Amino acid sequence: MSDCRDGLAGRTLLVTGGAGFIGTNFVLGAVSRGARVVNLDKLTYAGNRRSLSSLDANERHVFVQGDICDGPLVERLLAEHGVAGVVHFAAESHVDRSIDSPDDFVRTNVMGTLTLLESARRHLANLAPAKRDAFRFLQVSTDEVFGSLGSTGRFTPSTPYAPNSPYAASKAASDHFVRAYHATYGVPTLTTNCSNNYGPYQFPEKLIPLVILNALEGKRLPIYGDGRNVRDWLFVTDHCAAIERVLQAGAPGETYTIGGNNERSNLELVRTICAILDDVAPRSRPYADLIEFVADRPGHDRRYAIDATKIEQELGWRAAHGVDEGLRKTVEWYLANDEWCSLVSSDGYERERLGLGCKEARRASLEQA
Repeated sequence: MSDCRDGLAGRTLLVTGGAGFIGTNFVLGAVSRGARVVNLDKLTYAGNRRSLSSLDANERHVFVQGDICDGPLVERLLAEHGVAGVVHFAAESHVDRSIDSPDDFVRTNVMGTLTLLESARRHLANLAPAKRDAFRFLQVSTDEVFGSLGSTGRFTPSTPYAPNSPYAASKAASDHFVRAYHATYGVPTLTTNCSNNYGPYQFPEKLIPLVILNALEGKRLPIYGDGRNVRDWLFVTDHCAAIERVLQAGAPGETYTIGGNNERSNLELVRTICAILDDVAPRSRPYADLIEFVADRPGHDRRYAIDATKIEQELGWRAAHGVDEGLRKTVEWYLANDEWCSLVSSDGYERERLGLGCKEARRASLEQA
């Protein structure tokens, strides 16, 4: 087994949530570079085996449908496959859904992460010293754990946690468990906190694919509040490259903030998408005419921005895509993959408004649509 710093080729990774958006992109890239991936995914609404169909006959990809809260299953997979590292994507991730069902987020994001950590701790105890030294547990987290910024400043790995949504609180708790398992038990953990991802295979509850698909169907393009909430946008393959680099060269116990250096307000972002659609799929009226401002999300953080200096200087990673280039690639992917879009939208989600505070309110909103 090669050391993690030699790259991914020849290594066996347990990837959780590898049928989700970022997980799919990571798995496709890792397998193409010679890694063997044991892909554990529960296949909830956002997990999609169709996204991984190109790997169906690939012996370096082993798909297992299962729950990260199932400790015996996780321990068996770690042992049977000689896993040399865990890359933990699996999470409930949509802020609006966390407002409606915070208990689901605690179970998956907190208890699931704890189960994985405990399973990894037991696995490490049975490894030879060289393999134990090479093992890594990488927690893929979010910038939302840091709370909201004002008009200036950026999040760094030392920014204090101040989560404002149930989703962010659940990820903050899981990050703290990761830190604690390194400090208390010596589990060689790594944590990455990324900015907003976008790109191929993203489930259409998130802003960018929702806007693209709604626009193509002539539906309204809802923007929360005044549209001036700012996010740093990170193309998903850039994020995956950063994760690979952290796996290869990151120091155990360290945290790395990953961003695209692409700040845009939600309104600017939607207008950019509309302009791209005007160019590649023109219609009689500008797509921007479909923009509609709606009531803001409860507790909506005003601004996020990432300082990626640490990963850039220490590990040599830098985002390759500007937001305009990345958005055009994303629009073109959704236009070319309408069958995928139709299939993932056929499982009960109709791009209705989420985050109204309870499941009953969501149902009422859907009935009125």
